[in-house]
Parts: sequence; C-alpha cells; structure tokens
Amino acid sequence: MEAIAAAEERIVSERLKQKLNEVNTAAQSQLAGIQDHVQFTLQQAYYRCAYECFDRRRNQEDIRRCVEHCSVPTHNAQNIFQNEMARFQERLNRSLMVCQDKHESARIQKNRNATMELESCVDQSVQDSINELPHLVAKIEGSLGINH
Repeated sequence: MEAIAAAEERIVSERLKQKLNEVNTAAQSQLAGIQDHVQFTLQQAYYRCAYECFDRRRNQEDIRRCVEHCSVPTHNAQNIFQNEMARFQERLNRSLMVCQDKHESARIQKNRNATMELESCVDQSVQDSINELPHLVAKIEGSLGINH
C-alpha cells in the first residue's frame, strides 16, 4: 500500500511541475512585450541620453549626475516590473500553499480522494494565475506608459 501511495505522490509531483511550467511559459509569453520595451526601448534611450552627457565642457561630477539622471526611467521600469512579478508570484505561492494545506488535512483524515483534490486545487490555482496575466500585463503597461 505504501509503494502505491509513493508512486502516486511521484506522479502527482510530476504533474504539479508541469502545471507550474504552464504558468511560467504563459507568463514569459505574455510579458515578452514589456521585457522587450524595458530591455531595448528604455535601454536605447538611456544610452542615447548618457552619450549626450559626455561633453568636454562638463566636469566629471556633472557627467556622473547626467548619466545617473538618464538611468532613472530604466531603473523605475525595472522596479515596477520586478515588484509586480513578485506580487504575482507571492499570490500563486499562497494559493498553492492553501492547496497543500487542504491536501495534508485530507490525508490526515484518510480521504481517498486527497490526491485528486490536490491536483484539482493546483489546476485551479494555475488557471487563475494564467487568467490573471492579461490584467497584470495591462497594469504594468499602464504604469510604464506603453501604448499599443
């Protein structure tokens, strides 16, 4: 009986990894435009701005301040992106912890459907997260002033 339970746990563990990969793939796909904007559009603007800072009429301190000023939009965009992604990840983690808690409780109560209920709970959490992504993208784009 223990061998069957262990095998079942391994199968469920593998399915859970697949579900988490689904979220990761969906996030990468839907957030690619934002990452492209930050990594190319804003970085390009930064380098153009910084290039203009190097003027022989300026002293080193003025050049440093100018370059630092040029980096502000890129740093702000990266911070916004990272903060929103951290919140997204935190919500997903909390949701998965609830699933795990329910599973542990069901196992303690010797519920035969505990594993199926865990899979169902995780599937719902993953699907909710994937469904949240377009709203997250819109929020980040709005914060960064990205117009399509």
